[in-house]
Amino acid sequence: KELGKLNMNYSNYAKVFKALCDENRLRIIKRIQVGEICACKLLAKMNISQSTLSHRMRILVESGIVSARKDGKWTHYSLSESGVRNAKKMLEKLIAS
Repeated sequence: KELGKLNMNYSNYAKVFKALCDENRLRIIKRIQVGEICACKLLAKMNISQSTLSHRMRILVESGIVSARKDGKWTHYSLSESGVRNAKKMLEKLIAS
């Protein structure tokens, strides 16, 4: 199949693959795959600034792979099962074309 003939939203694909193309974001995904984690714990474990973490998490949340939940001052992050399934489907569709 030609890529032009596929029903693909390249903007959504780019968001997902951008989220996965950075080793620090991959480290974050690895840390949250076991369950929800507070941004405060991610900050302590990764030894980065709050603004750096916010930027990385914004990209992950926009991709749909990660979900965010506010609780007072802090945000808690977890993997989105539907977002992960969607990312897998995108990759499969892209390489099958």
